Amino acid sequence: MKEEARNFKHSLEAVKQASYQEGVAATQDQLTEAFVALCREYCDTFVGGRRIETMKNNVLIKRKGTIKTIEGKDGDIIDCVDIYQQPAFDHPFLKNHTIQMKPSSIPGGVKMNSSQAGLFQNWHKNGQCPKGTIPIRREQQDVHPRGSGVKWIPHRTQLNQSIAIDNGNHNEFATVDIEGGIFYGGRAILNVWNPAVYNREFSIAEMWVAAGPDKEINTVEAGWKVDDPDKRTRLFIYWTSDGYKRKGCYNLQCPGFVQVNQKFAFGSPIEPISRYSAKQFEMGITMYKKHGNWWLQVQDQVLGYWPSSIFNYLASTATRIIWGGMVYNSKPNGHHTRTQMGSGHFGNEGFGKASYFKNIGYMDNSGKFRDVDARSLNLQVTRPFCYNVKVVNNTVGTDFFFGGPGYSTLCAV
Repeated sequence: MKEEARNFKHSLEAVKQASYQEGVAATQDQLTEAFVALCREYCDTFVGGRRIETMKNNVLIKRKGTIKTIEGKDGDIIDCVDIYQQPAFDHPFLKNHTIQMKPSSIPGGVKMNSSQAGLFQNWHKNGQCPKGTIPIRREQQDVHPRGSGVKWIPHRTQLNQSIAIDNGNHNEFATVDIEGGIFYGGRAILNVWNPAVYNREFSIAEMWVAAGPDKEINTVEAGWKVDDPDKRTRLFIYWTSDGYKRKGCYNLQCPGFVQVNQKFAFGSPIEPISRYSAKQFEMGITMYKKHGNWWLQVQDQVLGYWPSSIFNYLASTATRIIWGGMVYNSKPNGHHTRTQMGSGHFGNEGFGKASYFKNIGYMDNSGKFRDVDARSLNLQVTRPFCYNVKVVNNTVGTDFFFGGPGYSTLCAV
């Protein structure tokens, strides 16, 4: 490995020397292009002392089609990219795709409390992306340290049945789901937290809309995510069309999702954050199928869509919808991780203390959203002494609380 790193460094120096021998100093852009080309040659080399796969997964240069660049006070760099030059159109199935700026109609999905503060991303303090562009955050290396794919939840059939297993990829869940029907979308309101995360792990709260067998599952996903060592709560999306193997990615890291909104940058931190026994701050997520696209709406903003042409099973309808939390458990020193899920408190602590999803629902074939009946829910809890779920069946709609602290005397391994 050290030899690869030395060869890489010597090759880059050779590029610099060659430019001077030609009598012209290489520009930063030329050096960057050479750097990327060399990295493809030495595709398992190092940057900053850490192994990377390819430079295309570690954006170090201005994105193609950038019209304006904004640096946020939190250190994030946002490129305002021409909407017609966004990554989606590098997908082989989207080369001649005609962008849809909005769905033909917006269903009555999530109705936010008018007293709620809107979600805010700090980069807006330093500027706005102009009309005709979309904001794309420059991803840093190793931003998703524990595998780019979120492995599928084991198939469940019974309510309140937990899974006390090591699922191999270290992902642990506390979720609810509906399955077996024909669904055209899902919705929920969830509160936003900043759980403690350790050991280069992550903690997620999200909604999955899915179809297909487990090994070939198709999903579209959205929610919030906290990684270590970053520690900030960030808006994210994810998709896969082959069971989390090779097709799919977070945010806009690969071609697929078509963004149409100029206000939200995927992967950028969101505020405000809920506090224990204090004010709760929420985000509404709605995903629904309209005219061949799976549209994503956050709060009252339509952010974009996944074209159905990039899927096989989700090309038509969904058969499962899942809501809840997930953590990566690296089992440090042979014991369970201390990484928290949700608020870091168990679901049975209730409102103001536990993380929650409320007003969970699905879209039927009439194009209308329906409340989920609590009796139809399956619970998925990998280790109930570490993280749990508590379902609440209200007179109108179904809510649930979830989460937990991770490692304790009862959650040791």
